[in-house]
Formats: sequence, structure tokens, C-alpha cells
Amino acid sequence: MSIYVGNLSYEVTKEDLTTVFEEYGTVSRVSLPTDRETNRPRGFGFVEMGSEEEETKAIESLDGAEWMGRELRVNKARPRENNRGGGGGRRFEGTARNY
Repeated sequence: MSIYVGNLSYEVTKEDLTTVFEEYGTVSRVSLPTDRETNRPRGFGFVEMGSEEEETKAIESLDGAEWMGRELRVNKARPRENNRGGGGGRRFEGTARNY
């Protein structure tokens, strides 16, 4: 299981998140996604902890807490949906038509 941490300051580092979540148990992994085009932080991250009990304690304690001038959104991460389309509009196959 993973914890979603939203509404983060763009200044937050992996080390910052690790320090905050270590108060609730062992942090096994921290991820801060960045924008592909700008390589800037996207304002959210994911934290994995040593046990489900530690994750539950962290979620209950940190959801809604103010940190670095922002109110954190902390909850269980949902599985990623594969909703990325092929893009580019429709693809027509078959006989070519001259209009």
C-alpha cells in the first residue's frame, strides 16, 4: 500500500517528506513526481511505510495538517487508472476517399 500526499509546496524534497513521515514509523520509499515538460514538481507525492498500521497512523495524523504553509491532503493512494488515450483524434481505416 502507498500513501498519497497532496497539496505539497513545490519546495518540498524527498528528505523533507521522509523526515515528517518517520515520526509515524519506518519510511521505505518516497516518490515526488515531476512534470515531463518542465521537470518541476507537480505538488503531490507518494510515501510507502513499513506497515499498514504505520501508514494508517500517519494518514490520521497528517491529513488536514498545515505544513510549509499548506494544508496537506493525505490518504491511501488509489491504483493508477490506465486512462491515457492514444491521442491525435480518430484513425480511419479502409478505402481512401477523395472529397
